[in-house]
Amino acid sequence: MRTTTCLSLLVLAGSIALPAAAQKTTAEGIAEYRALLQDGNPAELFEAKGEDLWKQKRGPKGASMEKCDLGKGPGVVKGAFAELPRYFPDTGRVQDMESRLLTCMETLQGFDAAAIAKTPFGQGEQKNLEGLVAWISAESKGLPLNLPQSHASERRAYEVGKRLFFLRAGPHDFACATCHGADGKRIRLQDLPNLTKNPGAGEGFGAWPAYRVSSGELWGMQRRLNDCFRQQRFPYPGYASDVTVALAVYMGVNGKGGKTTAPAIKR
Repeated sequence: MRTTTCLSLLVLAGSIALPAAAQKTTAEGIAEYRALLQDGNPAELFEAKGEDLWKQKRGPKGASMEKCDLGKGPGVVKGAFAELPRYFPDTGRVQDMESRLLTCMETLQGFDAAAIAKTPFGQGEQKNLEGLVAWISAESKGLPLNLPQSHASERRAYEVGKRLFFLRAGPHDFACATCHGADGKRIRLQDLPNLTKNPGAGEGFGAWPAYRVSSGELWGMQRRLNDCFRQQRFPYPGYASDVTVALAVYMGVNGKGGKTTAPAIKR
């Protein structure tokens, strides 16, 4: 009888302890979900398209993008994403990857950059830009973010981006910092990265472009920022505008040293 009682107690103890040991936080569950999706990330299809587009002769000038200078010399792709946005002497502007690609598409291939910037996301040449940013970012996957701040325009862009990040306005009196300016914030059961410092800034900024499972599309940083403005009920910013580039500089500089994971996968 004593043996039976002891066995019963052991079984009872095990039934209580096992569920407790198996419990996961919401963040751990979402991280596991993303890790499972990452194996066979649909962004790979966009990467393949982007590499083809880089080498393909297109546009009114019938030229490829292989002479495009992304900051590390004409045609050099590896490592470029980890150092963008940055200042470019030929345009006299601080440019992110998408605005720089527009410059190259116009100067090398003869496309109308202004017309592309006005094209809705996911259509026409905008869709081709998604492929290009997917491939270029993938060529820097795993490298540390290292946005330059040596030029006065780069430092000014950082300060402008910082002000924009904390600017509260709109019908809800929101700012970027409302969701991404402190530790421990969540929305829809997922943790929000603190983009004012590492590791949040590196993890957040370094993951875009990313494939959005919910929309079945690949989003670049320009599209991601556009959606943030939408959620704040702000007017949409211009595509590749100084506003969006400045915000990218602020986040990217804050994330210095963080490893790039783009193109990542998001729910």
